[in-house]
Amino acid sequence: MQSLSGRDKAYVFVRDQVLTSPAATGTFLNEQDLATRIGVSRTPVREALLMLQAEGLVEMVPKRGAHVPAMSGRQIDELMDLRGVLERHAATTSLNAGKAPASAMRSVLAEQEVLADIRTADAAKDFIDLDGKFHQILIDAAGSDLLSRTYAGLRARQLRVGLTALFSAADRQQNVCTEHEAIVAALESGDERDVHRAIDDHLEVTLQILLRA
Repeated sequence: MQSLSGRDKAYVFVRDQVLTSPAATGTFLNEQDLATRIGVSRTPVREALLMLQAEGLVEMVPKRGAHVPAMSGRQIDELMDLRGVLERHAATTSLNAGKAPASAMRSVLAEQEVLADIRTADAAKDFIDLDGKFHQILIDAAGSDLLSRTYAGLRARQLRVGLTALFSAADRQQNVCTEHEAIVAALESGDERDVHRAIDDHLEVTLQILLRA
């Protein structure tokens, strides 16, 4: 398997390890610090930051460097709307093909339930990582590489808002598990409308928490 270039290593590290943290919002990223942490020179870090700028994840400010902007209410609303479109489509496609991934999603849900009552930053990060896995399984069940890549491309934004939601509402982990259970149960029943309703309810609750945060 071909190893990642310095630019790609920097891109993946910043996208998945730095930008997923709510604490990064509003900060400027230090290129030399990132280069040291990743083990590359500053040039591939700068190239990676320019890629992330093109995706709207950072803003390059003259003489200041890469700034991590806060997501506006409109951007959060658009993110949840897009997730809903993709997840409802994936659910319908997998149900019609007789390949609804309820079992795999339930396995991930069981892992989330173990973490639901642990109030540490590491547990919260692991919980949200599993949250992304839960939803990605549903997306992948549609059997579309383009759909899967599109959804996976939302990862940094989803992790950041997911962690924000966890820390902004009491018992959010437990409630997420309850909402995920509703999605899985609807998939197991094979009722498309129930699945869509469960997905929409889950995303709407998350949206309202984020808009109040």
